[in-house]
Amino acid sequence: MCVEQFSLTDRPDAAEPVEPVRVLAYLKEPERSAMRYERLAETFGGVQIEVASNLSEITELEKVDVLITIGGHIGGDAAEIYRKAKNLKWVQSFGTGTDNISGHPDLADDVVVTNVHGVHGPQLSEAAFAAMLSFSRHLPTVYNHQRDASWIKLPANLLYKKKVAILGLGAIANDLAPRCKAFGMRVIGISSTVREIANFDQVFDVADLKRAVSDADYLVVLTPYSARTHHIIDQSVLNAMKPSSVLINIARGGVVDESALLAALDKGEVAGAALDVFEVEPLPASNPFWKHPKVLVTPHSAGFHEGYSEDAFNLIRENFARFLEGGVSNLENRV
Repeated sequence: MCVEQFSLTDRPDAAEPVEPVRVLAYLKEPERSAMRYERLAETFGGVQIEVASNLSEITELEKVDVLITIGGHIGGDAAEIYRKAKNLKWVQSFGTGTDNISGHPDLADDVVVTNVHGVHGPQLSEAAFAAMLSFSRHLPTVYNHQRDASWIKLPANLLYKKKVAILGLGAIANDLAPRCKAFGMRVIGISSTVREIANFDQVFDVADLKRAVSDADYLVVLTPYSARTHHIIDQSVLNAMKPSSVLINIARGGVVDESALLAALDKGEVAGAALDVFEVEPLPASNPFWKHPKVLVTPHSAGFHEGYSEDAFNLIRENFARFLEGGVSNLENRV
């Protein structure tokens, strides 16, 4: 993969900087992003953009001012990039999560980290509903019956009047909650900050997590991953859930103790799980979740849709304009 570089110095709305602002877009499939970042260079003069997918393609890393990446890709390269990028001022995540970015020990304390907060609400809400409807309508079983040409009727477990608990009350939860209310569901929130929120019937402190989930029919996990939330869904939380309840994790794999979940599923302590994220990705073929009759597996795709890249890029472009106008103090969606 060749490195793509774009540079323009015509900038009608501001004086030309002495040195160009150097941007590194470090992404898994840079050839799909090159055109977008060419547009970024065309919009803002005095900018030099390099698009790369691995360390060997990067030139003059020590001069990079801005890094655009996603935690899942920068991964093991993060330490070397952060140590060598001595001029780095801002890291823009191409997703909401900032794994391997925010709080990384090799990232200088004065580097500002931002994400694309606000672009995931509709698709993650629909993913949560797809999971809830799949279990309420027994769709995996129905599919097997169709494959076997078996005419077997199964009564639906309506979402109407069911209780959904949502762990993590950010923009996605605010998008999901009114959709749940439209289905006639009772909506419970769980957060580190207890407050009244529209479309939530009750909000629990995260310290009361086990009490909050004790009578929930569905638990939707949206909380960001951090040292504080590592395995927040553990054996004690799973034991507190009803045997008829379903866990839906569309946050990060590390927030769920997968061994405890597997044991709870096998023992009938929870009825099912819809998992889009895992502690090890891609999920190894030998992982028992793949073939577990009570598990719905999706490949970390809940947050993406056909227009996602454009939506995220538009937010990045807006933030880039703020950066050029006022530096890092002017950035939005700071983590």
